Amino acid sequence: MGRPYGDRVLAGMPVGFMAVDEDWTITHVNPAAERMLFLAAADLVGHNYWAVYPANLANDFGRAFRRAMSERVTTTVEAFYPDPLNRWYDVEAVPVDDDGVHFFFSDVTDRREAQDRLEMLDRIGAELGGTLDVDAAVARIPRLVAPALADGCLLTVLDDEGRPHDVGSWHAVEDKRPLVERYAAVRLADLPLGAPLMLSLLEGETVTFPGSRALEILPDGEARQLLEQVEVTHGVTLPLRGHARVVGALTLLISRPQPPSERDLRTARQIADRIGLALDNARLFDQQRQLAEGLQRSLLTAPVQPEHAEIVVRYTPAAEAARVGGDWYDAFVQPCGATMLVIGDVVGHDTEAAATMGQLRALLRGIATYSDARPAEVLRGLDGAMAQLQVGTYATAAVARFERPPDQPEHGATRMRWSNAGHLPLLVIHGDGRLGELGEWQGDLLLGVDRNAQRHESVLELRRGSTVLMFTDGLIERRGGDLDSGMAELRRTAAELASLPLSRLCDEMIERLVQGRPEDDVALVAIRLR
Repeated sequence: MGRPYGDRVLAGMPVGFMAVDEDWTITHVNPAAERMLFLAAADLVGHNYWAVYPANLANDFGRAFRRAMSERVTTTVEAFYPDPLNRWYDVEAVPVDDDGVHFFFSDVTDRREAQDRLEMLDRIGAELGGTLDVDAAVARIPRLVAPALADGCLLTVLDDEGRPHDVGSWHAVEDKRPLVERYAAVRLADLPLGAPLMLSLLEGETVTFPGSRALEILPDGEARQLLEQVEVTHGVTLPLRGHARVVGALTLLISRPQPPSERDLRTARQIADRIGLALDNARLFDQQRQLAEGLQRSLLTAPVQPEHAEIVVRYTPAAEAARVGGDWYDAFVQPCGATMLVIGDVVGHDTEAAATMGQLRALLRGIATYSDARPAEVLRGLDGAMAQLQVGTYATAAVARFERPPDQPEHGATRMRWSNAGHLPLLVIHGDGRLGELGEWQGDLLLGVDRNAQRHESVLELRRGSTVLMFTDGLIERRGGDLDSGMAELRRTAAELASLPLSRLCDEMIERLVQGRPEDDVALVAIRLR
């Protein structure tokens, strides 16, 4: 078959060239093609194309090439050829006048692998950055690493006491996944201090090793038998580095004859570094949350229990670490004998908000117990103290005072006075199960805005068996919802639970309304008149 290209031009082209005739017999290859296909021209020319490359019979290459031959149209295709090449090629198939086809192709493996690595890094970044449950996300990382970088992968993390735990495993071959999963469950008990994993954890080293070495260091037992069945030829362990410390290790299990390339190792190090920082940041974040929650709980003391009433308090921190903040409650007796209940919420959700909450709670308690003042006057005093002490924050609060009128002891009535500074309404469950919502939404101006703001006060007579609920917005507010619908749901729930003992009523109400995953702090204080 004649060629429209000179031999000298073909020989000098960096692009691979192959010619086949109408019977798919290979008639010519250039030196670039020999290098890309790892075969000499003598092993190709004169042979049937489909016999030399049988994998192309049913893949994208074959479909594109047959179309070029039968329809006499130029086609292009980029695809992967499996064993023995295991390479990516970009091919243009050009029909020629004498019914044959000429192939012009390039080995694009490096570009495709770089692209795949970037996509893998992006997926891992999205996995780690798209959830608050970093531990669960990390456990899913091995299935993103295998088979892109290795045939199998294990991920180990150190707990707070520095003990290693294998938290994730994966293998590209389905039949071997249970073997790797079981190996991850039993291997740590058998690994000596000199094992590659231990060197990565203790010394922060990246360790590459042959599969035979991994078997040698394991004693006879289940772990060794499992690793033999996985058929590892090469392994790598990489430390997961956090902020100035190692928080775990990534182990790659490779079954191909070639050891990992330097490019593979660079990519693996990038992955390990991302995982390490994500883990360490999550732990630091959790420590901050625990500090704020501990501070908050330490300030929220147990309520007083007067003779004429039962008081129950509940505090549930937000499920998200960043949401710990300034919700508070209080219950105490004034010198006059009246019982005072308080619910409040400092603007903000962090350790600073929790600390400010403690300051405001102490100020309000001091004003109320020293002055014997009524609720509106207590809130005016707190607003003035905040301005005088330059407490640079805003807060909502509702204060209710329960008085036993001395002139009506036979009726068992209790007079409740309350004042509301920007907080949610109070909810009353009367002894017969009827509900009453006390006050308009948000009441008077919240605290910290204007020390001279007017504070109003209301009075209600309550009979024995009445229950009053005071709560923060975390109990009723949901993403995508509004406070009106949340309050309506609270009323329905309260009506259903009205006959329960007060402790059970509070527990059931929180369980039903927030379902164990509060989006914000929840503070609840309830009083039932005896």
